[in-house]
Amino acid sequence: MRVAVLGAGAWGTALAVLLASKGVPTRLWARRKAQAEALKAMRENRDYLPGVALPAYLYPTHDPEEALEGVEFAVVAVPSKALRETLAILPPAPWYVSATKGLYYEEGVQTPAEVVEALTGRPAVVLSGPNHAEEVARFLPTASVAAGPEDLARRVQALFSGPTFRVYTSRDRRGVELGGAVKNVLALAAGMVDGLRLGDNAKAALLTRGLKEMVRFGTALGGEEATFYGLAGLGDLLATAYSLHSRNRMAGENLVRGVDREALEAQGVVEGLYAVRAMVAWGRAQGVELPIAEAVHRVAHEGLDPLTALKALMAREPKEE
Repeated sequence: MRVAVLGAGAWGTALAVLLASKGVPTRLWARRKAQAEALKAMRENRDYLPGVALPAYLYPTHDPEEALEGVEFAVVAVPSKALRETLAILPPAPWYVSATKGLYYEEGVQTPAEVVEALTGRPAVVLSGPNHAEEVARFLPTASVAAGPEDLARRVQALFSGPTFRVYTSRDRRGVELGGAVKNVLALAAGMVDGLRLGDNAKAALLTRGLKEMVRFGTALGGEEATFYGLAGLGDLLATAYSLHSRNRMAGENLVRGVDREALEAQGVVEGLYAVRAMVAWGRAQGVELPIAEAVHRVAHEGLDPLTALKALMAREPKEE
């Protein structure tokens, strides 16, 4: 069996390391030729995952044909904003594992796996959960969810599972993806709480009400409520909202400290900044209340003062929990 991992950032590299460490011949496709050559020469991704040695079964390449020739499936681990462009320049794989977390809104909400299937005509399984690349690549205990067609989800479960990486299966692919996208928005909000030094009470309340908002949004779009209380919802939310590894949490913290959005993006893609646009666009179009997402959107994209956003949240009409 051969597998291709598309995207040589931290997450793509971590997944490639995980597979190759099990003896699976794994091709790691890097968009930039210089990066592929550096990976080959140094046997380490010093830009995105320093200190992690690349196993012998991991082969970096910049050549699309070489990356996908003879593979059984491809793991997509590129930022959501680059997904369409990436798929357009690569030959198709027999089927896909989408490890991209994001949301799109045009005439409706669309998830990365749905984009993959629409553009390639091939089926896609989603791999999601509380999975920080820095920990996965160093073989710290991790759990994840493979969601999609049952036969393919079980194949993903069998291939990725190991002593430090436990994979569960789910048929609720849409719910799993929606949870993975919304948690990034809530992590931005959690980072804002941290940056403003509002305390543990405020952060706990934010995340509890945020989980409720995730359920409201996700079930309205076809996800199963139980999914959002599992690894791909609550589990991923906790990891992302508290971790020092979390780019979204740190971005929220930096936003309230005066770092502008463009500077944050220059340091790496912050998926929550894109997902919140889709959430708010859908909520406004459907007349659904998403107060935390609205507050994040106003701070991140409309320049609202964070304390003003906080006061607006606290001043909402009292109601039952």
